[in-house]
Amino acid sequence: MDSNQQNTRPLFGYRKFWAHRFGPAPFLPMSRAEMDSLGWDSCDIILVTGDAYIDHPSFGMALIGRLLEAQGFRVGILCQPDWNSAVDFKKLGKPNLFFGVTAGNMDSMVNRYTADRKIRSDDAYTPNGEPNKRPDRAVTVYAQRCREAFPGCNVIVGSIEASLRRIAHFDYWSDKVRRSVLPDSKADMLFFGNAERAIVELAHRVAKGEKISEIRDLRGTAFMAPSGWLPSDDWDVMDSTSVDTPGPLIKHVDPYAMEGDSKNGQNSRSTVEEGAPTSAQPIRIVSRTERLAARQDRRAHTVVRLPSYEQVKDDPVLYAHASRTFHLESNPGNARALVQAHGERDVWLNPPPIPLTTEELDQVYELPYARRPHPSYGEAKIPAWEMIRFSVNIMRGCFGGCTFCSITEHEGRIIQSRSEDSVIREIEEMRDKTPGFTGIVSDLGGPTANMFHLTCKDPKIESACRRLSCVYPDICENMNTDHSKLISLYRKARSLKGVKKVLIGSGLRYDLAVRSPEYIKELVTHHVGGYLKIAPEHTEERPLSKMMKPGIGSYDRFKQLFDRFSREAGKEQYLIPYFIAAHPGTEDEDMLNLALWLKKNNFRLDQVQTFIPTPMAMATTMYHSERNPLRKVTRSSEQVGTVRNGRQRKLHKAFLRYHDPANWPLLREALKEMGRADLIGNGKKQLIPAWQPAGTGGAPAVSTGNIRRTGPAPRSSVQRQQGPRKK
Repeated sequence: MDSNQQNTRPLFGYRKFWAHRFGPAPFLPMSRAEMDSLGWDSCDIILVTGDAYIDHPSFGMALIGRLLEAQGFRVGILCQPDWNSAVDFKKLGKPNLFFGVTAGNMDSMVNRYTADRKIRSDDAYTPNGEPNKRPDRAVTVYAQRCREAFPGCNVIVGSIEASLRRIAHFDYWSDKVRRSVLPDSKADMLFFGNAERAIVELAHRVAKGEKISEIRDLRGTAFMAPSGWLPSDDWDVMDSTSVDTPGPLIKHVDPYAMEGDSKNGQNSRSTVEEGAPTSAQPIRIVSRTERLAARQDRRAHTVVRLPSYEQVKDDPVLYAHASRTFHLESNPGNARALVQAHGERDVWLNPPPIPLTTEELDQVYELPYARRPHPSYGEAKIPAWEMIRFSVNIMRGCFGGCTFCSITEHEGRIIQSRSEDSVIREIEEMRDKTPGFTGIVSDLGGPTANMFHLTCKDPKIESACRRLSCVYPDICENMNTDHSKLISLYRKARSLKGVKKVLIGSGLRYDLAVRSPEYIKELVTHHVGGYLKIAPEHTEERPLSKMMKPGIGSYDRFKQLFDRFSREAGKEQYLIPYFIAAHPGTEDEDMLNLALWLKKNNFRLDQVQTFIPTPMAMATTMYHSERNPLRKVTRSSEQVGTVRNGRQRKLHKAFLRYHDPANWPLLREALKEMGRADLIGNGKKQLIPAWQPAGTGGAPAVSTGNIRRTGPAPRSSVQRQQGPRKK
């Protein structure tokens, strides 16, 4: 345990608020009638969410709500309120402490729009999948409506939408850099990452009479501050160029001035104070321990100033520099506070939250959840609930650092795992209490399937590390890759009475799995239901290097072991690979080579994913700035090609579905432009035929020798991708 963990108050170490005498509610109330039945005259905290209310720890508002309830607070919940007025926001009255606002388990823009910016026809987090039950940029809209309903009431925002928008960020849907969500939402405070520690402490402090405007020391929170504000006089301000120099800059009002710029808070303690003595001082020998302690103390009292919103919105290089600096300051063990000017005020970000211990995580997941949707939904089907109702979350976080993924920015790189006993107890509870359980556990996982209890071998190294990934370009020598605890969990879970099968549906890190052949054997022999989905994402080094994903050789090694152990188990099982089209750094040639690899290996993908630039992801920085933030960013640093225009995005997607006749006209045109017309024809080594079936691709069927083809090309019965992708 590092010093940060040692100095952190236990999550359940607070004296309970007086309202704990009411006891836990069957469901958090969604109406005044439910409040009355519980004997409540008011709510202490009201949570507002864009999702339907499912009282299960896989849904953020249920988890936070039950956690606050366990601290003694009366918690109400407003789900998918009508945002066209403030009426729905008054249903439960004014909260005594604060409104807690979230868009839901998903970012509202990702939830509502496809990669082509088209409105989706359904919403998995809404009864019967009904669309349009949440607004665009839901956090901002909901927070503003809370203010309208009760002026002067405390409003905090959180969850993934707020977390990924805590500083200036590129917004794919408006194709511009937008401000932090804080000034737009006018919230009192923003919570980022896993917010349990911060929200529990905030609730207790506000309940004791502290004002939110005076609470400025909570890790994992952000707030607006006057320009140049510092917590106290003993704080240093470090310019972001000291962390990662972006090189010669084009002429701007100098964002990196360090002297005489108190307006921007860029005062430096290294300057000699007027009147200070300059005579030589006696030499004192300082021990290494003292030096390290002094250095750590100074880091804890140092804030890194990023280029302002006004600068990054107009300068892609400064945007890339700010993004790289932000990610370098993401380890809770050594991260410094960050500040970014927005006009005449600053957005101040405290360091990331300290991860929960295994004991704390167990307690959070074993709160008295009803483990089903709120009764008010009746018989309505909620797709997201149907997907996870028989699954169990065993960990959180991911140290993979994939640049296109938001897990790292939100949950962090340090793995937080539950105990084996806690997971087993939840499976037993699910077996006994969840209607419709047939003995099949659909998943034991989380952000990944096989990072359970994988940590750095040395906590001191972990707390000092600034790597963006623990597994790229290769697995760090300090990373523990022992899968024995996960193997033990699998064996105990499937041996439980009433459990027939335990499947693994979360994303598998096959580059880690190959370090433990015993794990692969266990997985393949007992926990694969015929198909296993994994995500190599690409075959070519150019895009893989921008994704921070391992080369296709890791996939090949995993496949060899997968096939071998499947044969030994007497099972016919198949890998279903996922790939991304149009990722930054991908050229047409890369997609062609991937298509040829797919055909060679007899893969015909039903569903494919086109890259979506989500806020604050490193790949989004590449997309917007056309610079590589994985290395030091300068005016002359590596440029990254991006796939922006509609035709090229369609082409890259078409390469993944080379077998679809509707894509053949576009592919023929592209292959000719690329000088690869030799790949058009009917041979085994050619990608697409020269003929076109009737009714496809806008062209009539044509004869090819003695054979006339009018139907789609035959497809393999092996390769199908079904269901929404799990990240």
